[in-house]
Amino acid sequence: MSLSNDELREIEGGGLKISAAGIGLIVGGVVSFAIGVVNGFLRPLACTK
Repeated sequence: MSLSNDELREIEGGGLKISAAGIGLIVGGVVSFAIGVVNGFLRPLACTK
């Protein structure tokens, strides 16, 4: 099966669309990571065996 040039030009899709929920998840992940890094520097836990 092959498509003509006109049919190929009509194909839509493949773009990256980030919704508000996606942006919220990304921001939440970055904030959580930053809090963990700061917590690690301020309250380092010693390794005990």
